[in-house]
Amino acid sequence: MFETMSPVWAGTLGSLIAGLMTAVGGVPILLLKRPTPAMEHILLGFAAGVMLAASFFSLIIPGVAVLQDGGANRSVAAATMGAAVLIGAAVIGLLNRYAPVNMLAIGPAGSPALARRIWMFVIAITLHNFPEGMAVGVSFGGGDVAQGSATMMGIGIQNIPEGLAVATAVSALGYGRWAAFAAALASGLVEPVGGLLGATAVAAAPGLLPWGLGLAAGAMIYVVTAEIIPETREKALGEGSMIGLMIGLVGMMFLDIALG
Repeated sequence: MFETMSPVWAGTLGSLIAGLMTAVGGVPILLLKRPTPAMEHILLGFAAGVMLAASFFSLIIPGVAVLQDGGANRSVAAATMGAAVLIGAAVIGLLNRYAPVNMLAIGPAGSPALARRIWMFVIAITLHNFPEGMAVGVSFGGGDVAQGSATMMGIGIQNIPEGLAVATAVSALGYGRWAAFAAALASGLVEPVGGLLGATAVAAAPGLLPWGLGLAAGAMIYVVTAEIIPETREKALGEGSMIGLMIGLVGMMFLDIALG
């Protein structure tokens, strides 16, 4: 299928397919009963673990690899990604302090503080899908269909637990099943936008991709550690939230390493 397409269209379609896998991750939320408060915190812990693992294994490490493939030595690559992560975290921290983020305190259930934290979490996941879409687009944009297809499949499979993370987070706010599923689907639809830009810009500015990956990683690490984990630990019943976090982290780590 991709062989007959231009690299730009192949990158766009490939990133769309990968992005739609977040909807696959949201399917279980349609089959589950309304979670209890204890189960909500376990699922939020799971979501936090997924995103922590994704930050390192889906974003930071691949960003270092892209820089090294471009000729940077290990020290320069590490310093560049470190700077990108710090900038991403700083931007979210400044927005959290000075922007009117209380506008996000919406939801049919739960406290305004919890709603704001969860919506920031969902936004961070959605933003991180943009550079992932760029990675698919860049892979196809180089003209190597096999490499592009492998990247598409790897990121697509990794998007399944990320879609579940979005769906469970939105469900924890009290939204219905279909609204939670729609949020999971919508979070992946930024990937074809990133794929289109990545495929068209691969020749002009390939050095932008590692920065995008690092910025997204920093943003997610900030939101997870400053907002979601404290929330789950503060109101946790037992160690359920930490069990969920470790299952999410190890599961996502396994997918990232196993799929290369």
